[in-house]
Amino acid sequence: MDWVPAFGKDLRSYAHPVLALRYLYVGAEDTGRDLAAWLRLPGARVRWRFRHFGADVAAVDLGAPPVVLVADHRPPGSLLPIYAADDLEAAMAGLDEEGWDIQVGPMGTPEGPACVLRNASGVSIAVLQVERPQAMEHAYADESNTHAVRE
Repeated sequence: MDWVPAFGKDLRSYAHPVLALRYLYVGAEDTGRDLAAWLRLPGARVRWRFRHFGADVAAVDLGAPPVVLVADHRPPGSLLPIYAADDLEAAMAGLDEEGWDIQVGPMGTPEGPACVLRNASGVSIAVLQVERPQAMEHAYADESNTHAVRE
């Protein structure tokens, strides 16, 4: 699998789909407390925050990708990199060839379908096909959305 930075390369020249790091999904014991710590970093800002289905999740923009997702439904201290792919099926086929096994999915997310994969060392990643790139931002901007947390 070719992993390349988001600059200076013609991505169409790679044999496998190129994945771009979109999110770091960070487990939190207390989303509000951990969110406050992330927001103390220079330039950090909240993109959105929701409480729904028993989970409290916030997106923190640090000024450059990836966006940090702070979530109390993930194990505290855990970290799941989420990569974006143009074609989830092709990405899964390429990662399978490279020794990654699908653990969960495909499953629906607000932005599009996703899978969680694990390698032989036990490292997990997620791959997301972004079909609705601003879904969460639009939901957060909707003043009638009762799940949005605006503090």
